[in-house]
Amino acid sequence: MLEIKPIFHALCRSKVGAILLLIQIAITTAIVSNAAFIIQDRVAFLNQETGYPEQDLFMFNVMTFGKDIDLSQQFELDETMLRALPGVVNAAQSSSIPLSGSGSASSFNLKPAPQESKSIRSSYIFIDEHGLDTYGVKLIAGRNFTEDEVTITNSPTERTTNVTVVTEALANELFPKGDGLGKTIYFGDLPLQIIGITAPMKGPWLKDSHPNNVALIPYIQGKTYAQFAVRTKPGQRAAVMKQIETAMLNNYNKRVINNINGLDQLKDEYVAADKLMMRMLIVLITILVLVTALGIFGLTLFNISKRTKQIGTRRALGARKSAIINYFLVENAMICCVGLLLGIIAALLLGQLLMQHFSIAALPPSYIAGTAIMVFVMSLLAVFGPAKRAANISPSIATRTI
Repeated sequence: MLEIKPIFHALCRSKVGAILLLIQIAITTAIVSNAAFIIQDRVAFLNQETGYPEQDLFMFNVMTFGKDIDLSQQFELDETMLRALPGVVNAAQSSSIPLSGSGSASSFNLKPAPQESKSIRSSYIFIDEHGLDTYGVKLIAGRNFTEDEVTITNSPTERTTNVTVVTEALANELFPKGDGLGKTIYFGDLPLQIIGITAPMKGPWLKDSHPNNVALIPYIQGKTYAQFAVRTKPGQRAAVMKQIETAMLNNYNKRVINNINGLDQLKDEYVAADKLMMRMLIVLITILVLVTALGIFGLTLFNISKRTKQIGTRRALGARKSAIINYFLVENAMICCVGLLLGIIAALLLGQLLMQHFSIAALPPSYIAGTAIMVFVMSLLAVFGPAKRAANISPSIATRTI
């Protein structure tokens, strides 16, 4: 028999500890359920497919201070040299680096500015016909740029190109019927015909609202600051990276080569804050669960010390050890159920606040249910040891005097 009524009256006579414990359980349930959901969301974010062979790609920067060369021609020579290095699959000058957290973005429209029309925001990369192969991205429709379609210039205002290759995500947002191939979109007032559509690839910002929207534009401008992307054969990236600075300076020495990093390393730097937050939340969850378990353990021990003579009397009257254990398990379950009810309400409210202020998705009920079950089981396990100790109290305790 569960003896719920006498257990309830006993709790009412010593309600401070019970109230503190149920508040602790409620707080744990609310925070752990939301933290677990955020952790799962961050894990999915960190493990998402980017569309690149990250382990085979690396990037580097070139700062040119020499004034005795044509920059655009020099970069063409550099690309040719890089592609000839042993272990290199392809190389290209790239105006932005994917996954790095730094790049360019703009609105792409169905009509030239300033006319009103459908507008979709997308990142864009100025690159030549080697760009797709360098990044290891596959075409799913249409074709790549030809060499004749690439504008190579030293002037920042000369943009004579009129074609682009876009990701499937961008094409489908601009043309929901799936007929974007061959259509013309506008980059400001510059018309660009979509000649190719690529498989999914991420832009510079994984945290962007449209990370899959990327447009590749065949345009190379010679600037004193430039970025290069290089794809190597599997397992040969480290060896090629060691040669880059020497090879580039041998090609032209009035410049500085720096920030030679793998694409996966750039991505890790970009998401470092997310990894730190995830680890902190894991620590927070662990501490909360341990503190709650210790609170239950401590309260049960306190109740046993207060009721030692009462327990001894029950044992003297014939109560079995299992009855003593059940008493404390039911008492704890009653406190836990009230705490979980308050915790579920608090979890929903906290989830709403996070959704409003931090643009986090709504907390799924499964996370609340899972957390509630975990806390309930943990509370029973925490009380079982002290309850078993109480069951071993000798009946002779009831006959002792102080």
